Amino acid sequence: MMNHSKFADELLHDFLQHVRALGGDIEPVKVLRSNTYRVGNSHVLARVAADTGKYFFGLNYINAEEVANLDNSFVAFVCGDVDSSVIMPMSELMKLLPQISHDRNGEFKINITKDFELALKGRGNRKPLNAFLNNWGLITSPATAAGEIASAEQSFHTVLQGRLIEIGNDRGLQTYSPNRAKKFNNVPLGELTTLDKCPDLQFANYDSLRNIDVIWFRESGKQFYPHSAFEVELSTGIWSGVGRLAALREYSARLFVVSFLEVFDVAIDVVDGQGHFIEMKDRNVFFYMCCECDREVSYEELWRGVAAPTGAG
Repeated sequence: MMNHSKFADELLHDFLQHVRALGGDIEPVKVLRSNTYRVGNSHVLARVAADTGKYFFGLNYINAEEVANLDNSFVAFVCGDVDSSVIMPMSELMKLLPQISHDRNGEFKINITKDFELALKGRGNRKPLNAFLNNWGLITSPATAAGEIASAEQSFHTVLQGRLIEIGNDRGLQTYSPNRAKKFNNVPLGELTTLDKCPDLQFANYDSLRNIDVIWFRESGKQFYPHSAFEVELSTGIWSGVGRLAALREYSARLFVVSFLEVFDVAIDVVDGQGHFIEMKDRNVFFYMCCECDREVSYEELWRGVAAPTGAG
């Protein structure tokens, strides 16, 4: 009997082959840690399940949110066979998630019946999905023109900024970001931050300071003191971001660079082995990666690190 992992891999392979046969150019979205693919001008999260009398899919909210923030995004639930694929806009699924059971880790238990109905909270509560069954045209013939589609890296950059802003807000800090028009969960970052304008600090170059991706400030009276600063560098290297963070070298703020494995390797070459940036004397710059790897520092540790109470001032 075929094990579950092997079956899932083969079913995913069959799904991708079917999409290619329909004329879709497929590229994995490497910035996300999920089975998400660029199909023409669409972004598609693929989930597969064996036929056990019903179809069960696990989906973490973090992954769902990341895909939902991509332009022209969809989810495909492959129910035992490629010819039984439920393909729906990611925005539709996000509307339904509050009605779907989940565990304490944000893992949603998505159950689709043999009649292609989605099980919702409440006895006998079901959402028919027949309208989305084998709706391949959604992902192979998108209505949005190619020039209007942001890259996955651009979208994920905004997701990270949005999450950092929300964490800062939850901690009672004042938050700032220069990318006010960019949207996270359909809300402009300018509406999420508590500060419309970056405070002018006495010992910081203002042109560099106001362009840092996200800054948390501690407010005391009418004065603002930098608490933590974050640069998200997913596609352009770390140099420009570190240069902006250097504006805060005279302050005790924690400084973070969030990046990819490839950029992380480059960054390691310019530190002294203890995480000290040579150009910033004895200042620590924390490096975090946005993908799973063998290194001690990981994507998950970023959220633990920034959420941990500190005495920074």
